[in-house]
Amino acid sequence: MDDSAIFDQLRTLADEEHEIRRQGADGDPERLERIEVMLDQCWDLLRQRRALREYGGDPDNAKVRDPDTVEHYQQ
Repeated sequence: MDDSAIFDQLRTLADEEHEIRRQGADGDPERLERIEVMLDQCWDLLRQRRALREYGGDPDNAKVRDPDTVEHYQQ
């Protein structure tokens, strides 16, 4: 997956997130939680790719990390 595909996925997920939030109490909280995790995974993948590129690595070696990893990063 290249950077543009990751950005496309981010846009798609963000649009869905906004739609669920717009629905308020009628929204799907479980789906919203899954979307938030997928957004974090996409951002993490994008950061990995940029770091690999910056330091002479192959950005295609970046891998999607599991939800437990990306959800427990220190902010």
